[in-house]
Amino acid sequence: MWKWINSFAKPEKAYWLCDVLQSWFAGVAIVSLIVGIIWGLGYAPSDYQQGDSFRIIYIHVPSAILAMGAYVAMAIGALVGIVWQWRTAFMFMIAIAPVGAVMTFISLFTGSFWGKPMWGTWWIWDARLTSQLILLFLYLGVISLYTAFEDKQQAGKAAGVMAMVGVINIPIIHYSVEWWNTLHQGATITKIGKPSIAPEMLWPLLICILGFAAFIGWTTIIRMKNEIILRDLHRPWVAEKFGGLELDSSETDNSEKDSSKLGGK
Repeated sequence: MWKWINSFAKPEKAYWLCDVLQSWFAGVAIVSLIVGIIWGLGYAPSDYQQGDSFRIIYIHVPSAILAMGAYVAMAIGALVGIVWQWRTAFMFMIAIAPVGAVMTFISLFTGSFWGKPMWGTWWIWDARLTSQLILLFLYLGVISLYTAFEDKQQAGKAAGVMAMVGVINIPIIHYSVEWWNTLHQGATITKIGKPSIAPEMLWPLLICILGFAAFIGWTTIIRMKNEIILRDLHRPWVAEKFGGLELDSSETDNSEKDSSKLGGK
């Protein structure tokens, strides 16, 4: 079993897996987002207090939840890359980082639009909002640190350490509404027991969450495939697959340097 899992440390095997999964993630994302958003925005009943303004929940909640989920996935990729020295794990880490950053920005942006009619202000230094903003800075920090190094293997290690340290912010985001007195409402669908949301509102929300998750997977796969090709253009398997692509000498030197440090893994 471990031998099979370890085979995905090879870029050509990882690329093959991305090819297999891409169409599945794309299909689930497209269908789920269309169904969930149309159902939620057009057919779910209005909230008895917030009216139709609550419908932003079908964008805000999935983006907020999955911004945290994407960060955890990024940190796991960093851990695998550092402990087992998988180049593909670092490729995954940097592939998902911008996607997670965009999800975090969407959650903050939609949260501001939701907060204005509910709280009377676009922004307040609430515990949940502040910790979510820190999450965005952590994503941007990982991306910036990775791009600061020419040696991408060293870049992956440095950015990976930052990604793993930043995981401490995830439980802070999740429990902030319980640990501090905040304006942000408490848990609805993630609390133990019966969710405090009507089923006719809950189901389109769950479908939207599935759609956002699949969309993150889809875009991450596309980005990872690009990263694999850029890092492995000098390898024979890439030439065979794409008919003799050429890489500029500086990028080839960097890629060969990365490979030599891992014994060609």
